[in-house]
Amino acid sequence: MMKRGELYRVRSPHRDPKASRVFVVVGRDAAIQAKTIQDVICAPVHSQRRGIASEVHVGPREGLKHDSTILCDALRLVPKGQLTDFVGELSPMKTAELDQALRVALALD
Repeated sequence: MMKRGELYRVRSPHRDPKASRVFVVVGRDAAIQAKTIQDVICAPVHSQRRGIASEVHVGPREGLKHDSTILCDALRLVPKGQLTDFVGELSPMKTAELDQALRVALALD
């Protein structure tokens, strides 16, 4: 069962120049598991870093091949059916970093 903080590789993501991209599920677990909701809120993972507060640095510990960055300024709805290629998951510490980056990206602080 899919949950918040998991990383999935999506093949041919909509409006993305790459053939595949990793996304982190950032929506709340109740919405993710609701059968009536078909899309989940996700943040894309990119290889470039800008060093801003709305990014979270991730890498091999999270199941990725190289160091990367979660871009919380670029949230997207991704159909649940496309989130099938499990890559890894965030540790509790990385989830706390994700929470803070989302607060910055959404101007909640």
